[in-house]
Amino acid sequence: MFRQGCPLVILACNTASAKALRTIQQKDMPGRYDAKRVLGVIRPTAEVIGNYTRTNEIGVLGTTGTVQSGSYLLEIEHFFPDLKVYQQACPLWVPLIESGEYARPGADYYVKQYLDELMAQSANIDTVLLACTHYPLLQDKIRSFLPAGVNVVAQGDIVAASLVDYLARHPEIEQSITRTGNYHFYTTMDDTPNFDHHASAFFGTEVKSGFVDVREGCE
Repeated sequence: MFRQGCPLVILACNTASAKALRTIQQKDMPGRYDAKRVLGVIRPTAEVIGNYTRTNEIGVLGTTGTVQSGSYLLEIEHFFPDLKVYQQACPLWVPLIESGEYARPGADYYVKQYLDELMAQSANIDTVLLACTHYPLLQDKIRSFLPAGVNVVAQGDIVAASLVDYLARHPEIEQSITRTGNYHFYTTMDDTPNFDHHASAFFGTEVKSGFVDVREGCE
């Protein structure tokens, strides 16, 4: 992405943000990409999630890697020390989504199972965070299996608003970005048609991608 001329990269994955962002920022960037920035999605979410709850009890749905990292527990405690946070790993949700099965009735069992396990931790949970960028595709099912009045929070608008604020505070980055409104999609999968099929479900319109060999750059 840096070779493509991107001065700012959003690591739009909770598991990658939990496991790799700190290493990227502290070890990979200094001295090599001092004028570039790589940001994650966990901290922007943690900064505001407490504003969504009335009971001060929230649930976090994520991948096993995100949950086991404890990143949300640490970050949320920093901004909202009085908040009670309950986590639930949902290891089968990403495979359901990436296989295209997420909208079928067969997915209902696994959606309900993990939600029941989360809500069993506390009846006072009134806000559920979708701490995986795959999960919004399950949002309608998730809402249908949660008790009435429980707020379901996806990250897209939160991260976008945080980025606006970040650029306002860092004019040197803001001035270096383009404003063409053009989209370019690249994947490290050599099966670009398969990637395009799945990416189109997330993006909402047809996606056409190019292959990236991470050893050489874009082809």
